[in-house]
Amino acid sequence: DFYCEENPKLPKCTVKEFINIIFRHIPFLQKYCQDIDAVIADWREYKSAVPTYGAILLDQNLDNVLLVQSYYSKASWGFPKGKVNEDEKPYHCAIREVFEETGFDITDYIKNEEFLEHYFNEQLIRLYIITGIPLDAKFHPRTRKEIKACEWFPVNHLPTGKRDEASKTKLGPNNFFMVIPFVKQLQKWIASYKEKESLSDVEKDSKMDKQFIKQQRLFSQLTK
Repeated sequence: DFYCEENPKLPKCTVKEFINIIFRHIPFLQKYCQDIDAVIADWREYKSAVPTYGAILLDQNLDNVLLVQSYYSKASWGFPKGKVNEDEKPYHCAIREVFEETGFDITDYIKNEEFLEHYFNEQLIRLYIITGIPLDAKFHPRTRKEIKACEWFPVNHLPTGKRDEASKTKLGPNNFFMVIPFVKQLQKWIASYKEKESLSDVEKDSKMDKQFIKQQRLFSQLTK
């Protein structure tokens, strides 16, 4: 497609047409030319079964989530993710895919045990939850013709179902069909995380108060 962009006179073809050309051209593939439809069907079935890993990037206040816009399906927004390579560890795949689609390295942010999962038909999608990303972080997709844009969306503005027309975004549920299965899970995770953080702060304050009281008592004993 590099050549097609430079020379619009060159003929364009579909994926199926391209596969036909390749199979006819390469000797050891020529015997499969009569079975192109079956080969493509097997390939698509295999592709749809490969596990997918990515990440949910949240800002420092856990109020906004980063979504990426598909290059060709411009009405579609989703989480940065992609298919795992052979023998690749899930979190390594997530790091690689997020970097390819956003240009942001989550290596220092990712926690192996913090993730959400969902099955689309028989395909596993696992998204690691990444917190503490600055809202002014720069995102630059590294892949060609895959990601159109990266944008922050308020978590509470996203639709939670296919018929959720109460979404506060300017877009409808169909624009977030790959996001919707994770929204309720994500909202629960955020609420739980904030509750734990709040309890942790209370415990810290309590420990500091106890330590202060001990110091005061010790000081009183020394000054008697």
